[in-house]
Amino acid sequence: MASPTPAAAALSVDAKVELITRGLQETLGVDTIREVVKERDLKLYWGTAPTGKPHIGYFVPLVKIADFLQAGCHVTVLFANLHAFLDNMKAPWEQLQSRTKYYEHLIKAVLSSVGVPIDKLRFVVGTEYQLTEKYNLDAYKLAAMLTVHDAIKAGAEVVKQTDNPLLSGLIYPGLQALDEEYLDVDAQFGGVDQRKIFILAEKYLPKLGYKKRAHLMNAMVPGLAGSKMSSSDPDSKVDLLDSPKDVERKIKRAFCEEGNVDDNGVLSFVKAVLFPLGHLRHPDGGYSFLIKRPEKFGGDQEFSTFADLEDAFRTKAVHPGDLKKAVAEALNAVLAPIRAAFDNDEMRALTEAAYPTAKPAAASPKKKEKKKHNKKPDGVVGAPAVADASSADGAAPAASS
Repeated sequence: MASPTPAAAALSVDAKVELITRGLQETLGVDTIREVVKERDLKLYWGTAPTGKPHIGYFVPLVKIADFLQAGCHVTVLFANLHAFLDNMKAPWEQLQSRTKYYEHLIKAVLSSVGVPIDKLRFVVGTEYQLTEKYNLDAYKLAAMLTVHDAIKAGAEVVKQTDNPLLSGLIYPGLQALDEEYLDVDAQFGGVDQRKIFILAEKYLPKLGYKKRAHLMNAMVPGLAGSKMSSSDPDSKVDLLDSPKDVERKIKRAFCEEGNVDDNGVLSFVKAVLFPLGHLRHPDGGYSFLIKRPEKFGGDQEFSTFADLEDAFRTKAVHPGDLKKAVAEALNAVLAPIRAAFDNDEMRALTEAAYPTAKPAAASPKKKEKKKHNKKPDGVVGAPAVADASSADGAAPAASS
């Protein structure tokens, strides 16, 4: 892994801690981070399980990684392929390798598109160390002390929940805790939905004789329908490789009530992604969010801070339709280089291997019905060829149960 930049080395301890923790929803162990930074650069990791196709919510952690690098941190990106299989088999074993490669290419394309130098990152695939004898022995030791109650509680917001859960879903949280030791880090970074797994790691790693790590959590980006943006819910998300027309269609259909700033996935995306990304690309403070409008409706609007945009939307000075158009245009500009990186035969073949196109179900052959419509009903002379659907008194016949 590349050494920290000279600019990072010149930062004070307080400045580094500020960079590491700014914009996060919650940090557990700030004092631990501070003590490490006093002695050396912080080592942390961010993990992602290659399950469904990555969506635009991934911009939130990936943009934050730029802050970590600026603070001189040594950052590891973990492609947690074994976890993807364990989580209710969200990634079938036969597709695991292809999906891991897909994620690796796509995450690197996103990082490059936002200006994060990928040569300063360490990329690790989970099964490179999670199938070793030492790791598995620790996994068994952990299983001997981890209660079912704690395992279920830890995975409640991350592992797919079912009425009859698989044993693999109970193993998942403990293995994520072990990753902190085997990746040799001081801290783990993830979404706030990972909080219960982080608490489990803080509780059980010391019981195995390993140190307790710090934990950094970013806020979750609301889905377009109002809930958490999820790879398993196509209506809640925009995929990183969606076409421009698909992006426009999905944003147009998103919930964005006029004046509502509390439950608004479109506005939340501007806050969580577009403004941080704009400031990352314009460190001199020259970024502003542009909403284009015809002159007859007041002309274009520019906002240099999210607070100004939020206030304008709250007071209905910004119309939902205008906001959606601006977000779709800005998002398509961000996604363009990522689409370009996958616009070749090799990446198309990888995408098909990772997420095979569903084959249409074969139509069942129709049974040939005997023609009875020319036969007159028995005992009726001159009856019509097709009986009326109603009864003699004009009422429809009752349906049989």
